[in-house]
Amino acid sequence: MSEPLVIIGNGMAALRLVEELTGRALGRYAIAVVGEEPRLAYNRVLLSSVLAREIAPAATELKSATWWRERGVTLLYGRSAVAIDADIRRVKLAGGATLPFGKLVLATGSKPIRLNVPGMDLPGVLTFRDLADVAAIAHAAEGRRKAVVIGGGLLGLEAAYGLSKAGAEVTVVHLMDRLMERQLDPRASMRLQTALQDRGIKVRLNADTKALLGRDRIEAVELFNGELIEADLVVVAAGIRPNVELARSADLAIGRGVMVDDQLQTSKAGIYAIGECAEHRGICYGLVEPAYQQAAVLAAHLAGAQAAYTGSVLATNLKVSGVNVFSAGDFIGAPGSEQIVLTDPGLNHYRKLVIANGRLTGAVLFGDTADGLWYLDLIRSGAPIAAFRDDMMFGRALAERSLPSDLAA
Repeated sequence: MSEPLVIIGNGMAALRLVEELTGRALGRYAIAVVGEEPRLAYNRVLLSSVLAREIAPAATELKSATWWRERGVTLLYGRSAVAIDADIRRVKLAGGATLPFGKLVLATGSKPIRLNVPGMDLPGVLTFRDLADVAAIAHAAEGRRKAVVIGGGLLGLEAAYGLSKAGAEVTVVHLMDRLMERQLDPRASMRLQTALQDRGIKVRLNADTKALLGRDRIEAVELFNGELIEADLVVVAAGIRPNVELARSADLAIGRGVMVDDQLQTSKAGIYAIGECAEHRGICYGLVEPAYQQAAVLAAHLAGAQAAYTGSVLATNLKVSGVNVFSAGDFIGAPGSEQIVLTDPGLNHYRKLVIANGRLTGAVLFGDTADGLWYLDLIRSGAPIAAFRDDMMFGRALAERSLPSDLAA
């Protein structure tokens, strides 16, 4: 008989786990996926495109219902798991039903951080995390032209881009001294800020939100420096925190996220966690690629293979507000490293490579990101770069053309 495997969470990490596991061990597990959102798994990376009305919500769907059925997966979406009894190996669902499990995987993702300031409960103050948020923002924005986005990280700029494309006058309020400080170095961040401003998006840096003001709905954002920014709509994108409430009900070890070992197993045997809810070696990853890598390792482990997750080299490769940006590895540069920078003011391109001990350790690209994945491969592999070091700044094609034929192959 197939062993019952319950996956709680129906997002991108859960789907990748099912895809990997059914490809390796189809029939070994009777898989049930429980998802709180009332829809099939979808691509969250495309939320800003939905908000900008560039694509329809249906275009974000990753796999059809037929795909899930063909793999024998029981899908329970639009259902909430409310508790885990690790002793009797059952998951309790809202409404009272329970699911037995032999193995359990938490892929519960994260929740948006809501600011601890007055006015957060005013109508017109929303978060930006899922398709329901996009629909709420689009509805709230109807007939309203002034939007403030609190948060100048990746998610905040995606929200700003979507609102701007939809016709709103947008101001980004960011606590830090530069945009996307976790993904870009100061030079690339400044170029991004200029590009946003050229597109009509205003930016306030070093801006700490004091209160959200209004009577019956949001009217303005007050900063600690005394500035008031008029707003018909406020979108809070000030970060995320791992969703660990369900893990607490099972008495699992929790730091920032659900703590896991190199096999993605939690503090209790047979219970695992992947994606944004998991904490591995003290790190919670908030990006899709580490979740996919964790899903691959866990699928191999559940299929009986030897596999270990040792961490991820973070990389960002996407289009923010119509501008291509890429970063990977130690793009700031640790002490003792060397930095090589190339700028092209005419094309508004910027490229920085960080080298240490004869290897590429970090990269930032702005504008032209075509070689980003090649740089990422070099960073992850730790391959020596001496043979093409002089040419690698100009991209893969030139670098490999300068190599002997046996090395280029």
